[in-house]
Amino acid sequence: MIPVDVRGASEARVLRDGHAPPGPRRANSRFMRSHPAHWIALGFGSGLSPWAPGTVGTLWAWASFLVLDLWLDEDGWGVVIGASLALGVWACRRTAEHLSLDDPAAIVWDEVVAFWIVLWLLMPAGFVAQAVAFLLFRAFDVWKPGPIRWIDLHFKSARGWWQGFGILADDLAAALATLLTLALWRFVWPA
Repeated sequence: MIPVDVRGASEARVLRDGHAPPGPRRANSRFMRSHPAHWIALGFGSGLSPWAPGTVGTLWAWASFLVLDLWLDEDGWGVVIGASLALGVWACRRTAEHLSLDDPAAIVWDEVVAFWIVLWLLMPAGFVAQAVAFLLFRAFDVWKPGPIRWIDLHFKSARGWWQGFGILADDLAAALATLLTLALWRFVWPA
């Protein structure tokens, strides 16, 4: 008989060597350095924060956007974001597999790319508008209202490449909700 991991029907895996899979690992700097995907998925270390890694990852996204924006134009950002999405599917999937978790809190690449999209479409904007975008994005990402929660629940237990997409999907929905809220704000209260 082939042993099966029985953590749940959506997570059942056939074990080829007959040994139980390792339990969930904890992301730390040693884990991050062990594979290139970990560097990316953990937001180059920002996901290792013991306090609110998603918020720290979003702050890292904001700071890195402002630095990279010195060299990138709109087209350049389009290429960077497109490549980051594709790379993120791979890196988030691989890192989640290595941590034996569906969507580990330490994976913050989803916040990074989603907030880059918000800033890419928002800029040029002053500090206050950027801060409002940050707060809205974090609120939508944490509270996951309506469709964002549905997307999160629908893709959370996906396997294969869909798992990587699923990790990114709810944050992309939070970015869309942020952008729609900002557009409505500008429509109701034009500057």
